[in-house]
Amino acid sequence: MSSVANVAIHASQFPDAVRRDLLESLRTRQVNQKFHYDSVKQTLKWLRLHQAYSPSRTDAGCLAVYERGFAAALAGLNALRVHLIGLGCGGGQKDTRLLRQLANLGKETFYTPCDVSTAMVLVARQAALAVLPDEKCHPLVCDLNSADDLPRVLEQQSRLDSARLITFFGMIPNFEPRSILPKLAALIRPEDGLLFSANLAPGADYATGVQQILPQYDNPLTHDWLLTFLYDLGVSPTAGELRFGVEDDPAGSGLKRVAGHFHFGAATEVQIEDELIAFRAGETLRLFFSYRYTPQSVNRLLGEQGLEVRQQWLTDSQEEGVFLCRRV
Repeated sequence: MSSVANVAIHASQFPDAVRRDLLESLRTRQVNQKFHYDSVKQTLKWLRLHQAYSPSRTDAGCLAVYERGFAAALAGLNALRVHLIGLGCGGGQKDTRLLRQLANLGKETFYTPCDVSTAMVLVARQAALAVLPDEKCHPLVCDLNSADDLPRVLEQQSRLDSARLITFFGMIPNFEPRSILPKLAALIRPEDGLLFSANLAPGADYATGVQQILPQYDNPLTHDWLLTFLYDLGVSPTAGELRFGVEDDPAGSGLKRVAGHFHFGAATEVQIEDELIAFRAGETLRLFFSYRYTPQSVNRLLGEQGLEVRQQWLTDSQEEGVFLCRRV
């Protein structure tokens, strides 16, 4: 294995863009969640949190749901060559299982692990190299929310004779749906397959279900991960506290989300190069949110973007769903 990794960095993650987004986050008091994956330290903390609380790691039935989704997606692939694109690849564990199944089918496979975090992309690449050679892995660091030319970038990476299978696992909760879903739909060509997963609110009563999963977020590992962003900016641990709750989607979609706000108990200043951002005592800074969906809302919102759910699989706990989609 080569000791050098070739990673493409999209302009959306160039230093000037990152600085602009950071300042916007602090000025608006709404942190762009990409900043929770910015450093190796944050990535490692997220991976530990994911291992402890994600249904895909703690619920054996969740793995079976993904496996059924993989089998259905692969059953429709007749091409000899496949380009797997992992949007928001995270640590790449699910994508690597999919890559292994493609290899078992004798497919020549190319893989693009795509994430906003360089460290995360490298972790996914490392996992994938157990299945495919380095020259067929093309890591891409990119902000999905602001890379307007991403369809063209991915088109350039795809071979003309390759089928494309795109995964979007565990990403939708941490984006505003009205923003990310049109961007996702723009990436899906009529011949592409999309495997999409969403965190769901369990039970028949949606509001009760969202309250039920609150402990998955309001816990020491999540606090430690999210507060790293503030502490690395120089905010004192005694400056305030992080509180979690459930709130309605401010856009009026009818969805609810778990949100974490930092409540400043003392006046605090953050210096970003020549910019000084001041927080008064009593102010709040939204550090995090995670939407919870239902199968019905997933189908409705994807349908509004011209994406049809062909098949879906839900865990017995009703906390996670996998959806196989095509463009209408």
